Amino acid sequence: MAVLGIDLGATKVAAALFNEEGEILSRKQSYLEGRKGAEAGELVAATALSFFEQSDIKGIGVCVPGIVYSKRNTVWCPNIPGWEDFPLKETIEKVCPNVPVHIESDRTCYILGEKWKGVAKDCDNAIYIAVGSGIGAGILLDGRIIHGANDIVGATGWMALESDYDKDWDECGCFETFASGNGIAYQASKLFGREISSPEVFSLYESNDSKAVRVIEKAIQMWGKGAANLVSLFDPEMIVFGGGVFSGPAKKLIPRIYNEALKWGQPISMKNVKFLSSGISSDAALLGAGYSVLY
Repeated sequence: MAVLGIDLGATKVAAALFNEEGEILSRKQSYLEGRKGAEAGELVAATALSFFEQSDIKGIGVCVPGIVYSKRNTVWCPNIPGWEDFPLKETIEKVCPNVPVHIESDRTCYILGEKWKGVAKDCDNAIYIAVGSGIGAGILLDGRIIHGANDIVGATGWMALESDYDKDWDECGCFETFASGNGIAYQASKLFGREISSPEVFSLYESNDSKAVRVIEKAIQMWGKGAANLVSLFDPEMIVFGGGVFSGPAKKLIPRIYNEALKWGQPISMKNVKFLSSGISSDAALLGAGYSVLY
């Protein structure tokens, strides 16, 4: 029997059919094209239904970039208008009756994907730090994914890593304002006096531009502090860095991030934890969505 994974992004719906060993049997992609509210939900449901002609499906797993409210089976996705409290599970179940539907946040799917087919396959305690436009963490603890009272576990962009408060952090948190892709661009734009993208900052960093070096060195410090706090709190076997920023030039900074974390983290845990880059990169969320059916 197969499992279906669906990864819902800001602009597209990616889906793949997996066998129980995690091999992709088929995949497809659709675009939201401005759909909102119920129309966006219907596209996700139609995408799921289209796979039922190909195989018997054991269950459907869906990754959403936001919060999954498990107590009322609704989702909040800030990039899709009308999805402040949207009944996505019910929408899919209407067209795919008698098939279990599992919906998880993107950060939960990242760590599940890494557990299934990535570098965390042999781990029961691992944390995936996703660094893209924002920062979030999927946490596997003693073999279980943790969610929290309000299903917001892993909102690590809000970690308080500086001693004095700054109103700049009100929108997305201290950690994220310095070390996400958007945060790096924001910090660099202030220094350069013009809008600048995070890829351009990394390019200038490679050429040893002093302003870019200042921004990236601060990000390294923040990544190290943030990871050290997670290591001290959860004592994982592994910290996995992924997301758009770490699928690119930041990947080679991981040894330096580990050395920074050594200054701050619980020393026994720090000596035993591994810092690695994602083994499955852009497919982490899709794999994790599929694995949520089996896990």
